[in-house]
Amino acid sequence: MPVSNGERLLQTENSLKLIPHVLVAALAVAAGSALAQAYPNRPVTLVVPFAAGGPTDVVARTVGQAMSRSLGQSVVIENKLGAGGTIAAGYVAKAAPDGYTILIHHNGMATAPALYRKLSFNPLTDFEYVSQVVDVPMTMLGRKDLPPNTLQELIPYVKANADKLNLAHAGLGAVSHLCGMVFRQAIGAELQTVPYQGTAPAMNALLGGQVDLLCDQTTQTIPHIKAGSVKFYGVTTSGRIKALPQSPTLEEQGLKGFQVVVWHGIYAPKGTPAAALEKINAAVRFALKDPVVQQRMAELGAEIVPDAKLTPEGLRTWLQAETDRYGPMIRSAGAFAD
Repeated sequence: MPVSNGERLLQTENSLKLIPHVLVAALAVAAGSALAQAYPNRPVTLVVPFAAGGPTDVVARTVGQAMSRSLGQSVVIENKLGAGGTIAAGYVAKAAPDGYTILIHHNGMATAPALYRKLSFNPLTDFEYVSQVVDVPMTMLGRKDLPPNTLQELIPYVKANADKLNLAHAGLGAVSHLCGMVFRQAIGAELQTVPYQGTAPAMNALLGGQVDLLCDQTTQTIPHIKAGSVKFYGVTTSGRIKALPQSPTLEEQGLKGFQVVVWHGIYAPKGTPAAALEKINAAVRFALKDPVVQQRMAELGAEIVPDAKLTPEGLRTWLQAETDRYGPMIRSAGAFAD
């Protein structure tokens, strides 16, 4: 049926009306593509919740330096201390979701919801997940002149002298605090705990004989273990570690199911573009294959996680599992940090 001039005019008008919408959509796609290609065009800040020189900071600086070669931009380390890592996590949760502010954190992301009843962020909903990074074993130590020489001697000694002994940790919510809590529950003894402002002063107190026991990361303890300046009772992993191959685990010495590993993950603010997240993830993978990074992690006793954990989903599911594991334990102990 022939189309009238009026109908042709109407169709033309309708087509013209669509042009702005088409242009907007096309420009949005082009802008998104340009953004993906441009990222990153300036330094990326990797926020560390703990002090410079501490275990998490050492991991961050080692991995961050290698990431910068993949990203083509510097990875700047920013230490934001306080409240068991929640100040740094809250800061990143509220940062611009543009891929230029990211967070590295350990088990504290899983324990924070139980430790802090008025938490300003939700670790399970307020972040984009990038990747896990490395697992760092922990070690159970005693002051050098503590009488027991083995774990088998230590357990009955602690039970018999629980009112006289103390256990240091790096503050409420620190992994050393968590490890000590698990240890006390495993042996069925209550010990006085002594909090310090970080792992360094806690270790110094142990070396000076002011405290009796400390559970701390291999990134801090291996030099003291090898120097013989502390009593060493075992590692907290399910299997022996490469850095201390002759050293038995607490589990194989009788504490069945005892496993505390300091795992690290990288997060970005919720809403960070997928293209940026993919580039950050690729940079993490690149860094963990760097021979210099691998050697440094081996020296520290840290284990680079398998490929299955180097994914956003791998980090998300692990965070959920660890939250479910430690939340009830912390709440039942009443170990609130606020």
